[in-house]
Amino acid sequence: MPEKPALTSSEIGVLWITYKQKTMTKRMLEHFIRNADDVQAKTILETIYDKISPYPDKIKDMFHREGAVAPIGFTQEDVNLDAPRLYENGFDVTMVRMISEISMGMHTLNITMSYREDVIELFQELTVITQENFAICTSYLLEKGLLCRAPFVPMPKSVEFIKDTNYLGGLTPFSKTRHLNTVELANLYHGVESNIAGFIMIDGFAQVAQEKDARKFFERGRKIANDIIHDLSDIMMKSKLQVPIAANGNVSDSTVAPFSDKLMMYCVSLFCSFSVGSGSIGTAFSLRNDLPAKMVMIMEDIFSYGHDGAKIMIKHGWMEEPPQT
Repeated sequence: MPEKPALTSSEIGVLWITYKQKTMTKRMLEHFIRNADDVQAKTILETIYDKISPYPDKIKDMFHREGAVAPIGFTQEDVNLDAPRLYENGFDVTMVRMISEISMGMHTLNITMSYREDVIELFQELTVITQENFAICTSYLLEKGLLCRAPFVPMPKSVEFIKDTNYLGGLTPFSKTRHLNTVELANLYHGVESNIAGFIMIDGFAQVAQEKDARKFFERGRKIANDIIHDLSDIMMKSKLQVPIAANGNVSDSTVAPFSDKLMMYCVSLFCSFSVGSGSIGTAFSLRNDLPAKMVMIMEDIFSYGHDGAKIMIKHGWMEEPPQT
C-alpha cells in the first residue's frame, strides 16, 4: 500500500495554478528588487522573495514524485533584469500587496479543495506567508502616505433592526433614499482602491508591450479600470462620502519591457479572475438593490475582457493547458 494516496484531480489543479502564480511573482519581484530606490522597500521585497522562493520547487517535487510533469510557468526568459524600472514612487510595494491579496484568497480556497496532508500543509504555510506579506506592505504604504484608509463614519451607538422593505431600494429620485451602510461601503471602496492600482499597473503594461494586440488589450483594460473607478466613486459621493485617493505610485517614462507579454497578459488574467470573484462577494452582501445591478454590469465587462485576453494568449502560444481529466 502506498505511503500517501495519489494526488486528486483538484489537488493537481490547485498546485498547478499556484506554481504558475508563484513563478510569475518571483519574476516580478526580481525586477522590483533590482530597481528599488528605497532601502526599506528593497528589504521588504527581498524578504518576500526569500519566503516564496522555495515553493515552486516544492510543488515541482510533488509533481515529479507522482510521475507528473510540472507546468513551465514563468522563467528567466520572462523577465529582463537590465530594463529600467517601469514603476516609481512606491508602486512596486503596492503591486506586491495586490498580488498578496489575491494569494491570500487563493490559498484559503485551495485548502478546501485539498485532502492530502502534505498539500494542506503547503497551503497553510502559504496562507500564513501571504498574510504576513500583505500586512508588511500595507504598513509600509500607510507609513509613506502611499495608501489611504477607507472613509471614517460615526461609531454605532445602538443596535438597530431593518423595519421597512424600502431599505432594499436604491438611491433614486423616485423612491425613499438610503445612504450606503458600512458593509456596502467597504466593498465599494475596495473596488475603487483595487482599480486605481490596477489602472497604474496596466498603464505600465500598455507602455511596454511588444505585440500590437497585447498593447491594445492593455489600453482597453486601462479604460475599463478608469470607468469602474468613476462609477463606484460616484455611488459613494451620492451618499455624501468623499473618496480618499493616495498618490500610490506612477509609471516611469521607460519603454523597455521588464516582463514578457506572456507574463503581463497572465497577470492581467489573474487580476480579472480575482475581480470577478471579489465583485461576486460584494454583490452578495449588498442590500441596496441598485448595487448588485451595477456590480453585475461591471463583472460582465471584466469577464468579457478577460475572455478576449485568453484568445490573445492562445493565438500567441502563451497559455499553458491545465492537466486534463
